[in-house]
Amino acid sequence: MESITANNGVIHFQKACYPALNKHIATHNFSKIFILVDSNTHEHCLSVFLPQLETNVTIEVIEIEAGEIHKTIDTCVGVWNTLSELDGDRKSLMINLGGGVITDLGGFVASTFKRGIAYVNIPTTLLSMVDASVGGKTGVDLGTLKNQIGVISTADIVLIDTHYLNTLPKNQMRSGLAEMLKHGLISSETYWNKFNNFSDLNLEDLDALVYESVLIKKAVVDEDPFENGLRKTLNFGHTLGHAIESYFLSNPNKIDLLHGEAIAVGMVLALYISQELVGFPADKVAEIKLLFSKYYEKVMFDTADYAPIIDLMKYDKKNSHGNINFVLLEDIGKAKLDCAVEEILILDAFKYYLA
Repeated sequence: MESITANNGVIHFQKACYPALNKHIATHNFSKIFILVDSNTHEHCLSVFLPQLETNVTIEVIEIEAGEIHKTIDTCVGVWNTLSELDGDRKSLMINLGGGVITDLGGFVASTFKRGIAYVNIPTTLLSMVDASVGGKTGVDLGTLKNQIGVISTADIVLIDTHYLNTLPKNQMRSGLAEMLKHGLISSETYWNKFNNFSDLNLEDLDALVYESVLIKKAVVDEDPFENGLRKTLNFGHTLGHAIESYFLSNPNKIDLLHGEAIAVGMVLALYISQELVGFPADKVAEIKLLFSKYYEKVMFDTADYAPIIDLMKYDKKNSHGNINFVLLEDIGKAKLDCAVEEILILDAFKYYLA
């Protein structure tokens, strides 16, 4: 697989990963290397990664707690303090080894420490490989509100080594799959159709799908790096999906949903709304809903859940001038941006989802 140049960085795949990293380290005279991990990647991934490094530069490992609940400014403060205590300087390199929480938070920490130090992302989950690897979005949550604080800043290099996927439980794989399904829906029916028999695919097939997913997102980001237009399509399913994710995180009576699990619900809801507002074919909505049901257990909602979920949508980053803006689809690969949706239609979408 050829390496991909995206923004100001380069994404390397499989065998090209570690020679590229070692060359990068050797040619940049870094003063120290900090490896950011969470408790999961410390246990399962760090021992795989460290033997690949060929350098005499001092290495320090910084560990944070795993989980979206720790993607906060408080965690950043802890990492900033640790970097300072360990004599991090502007010539330090941060390597973020983990899923989307690590790459988002680690990229934000690196981009702001000493007004910016170099960093490398090594995504270890399917979600982070196909989503966080491209586009330079870094940041943290504000309470349970997703990704409210952050900057756009590109990693020097990103290394996608799918062998790390062997450490993942099935629910994490399904979470990443949701973003790949989204890429198909917003861009290409040909790519979408490859997921009809996803369970029959082998690791080599998965590698090819990950590579294609990265190319899809790169093409969008290259055309619209700051989300003024086309890049908004990447938020398909996220207006309601993020609100659902935040609501389940904040409600002690609900089981936390992984990002992709919530976005899968959001996409089914958005497809129904698309059918009603912009003419997405009803037969395709039914087919897509059926396919999603093969991969994701149905999330149950009570009538009391709807109002707080709808209220949370006002924090969506696509909103402007007090309007809640949806990305809808007229057909697979044909998005319509900045769509206003009445509350009654959102409630109907939930009824359709639960039916």
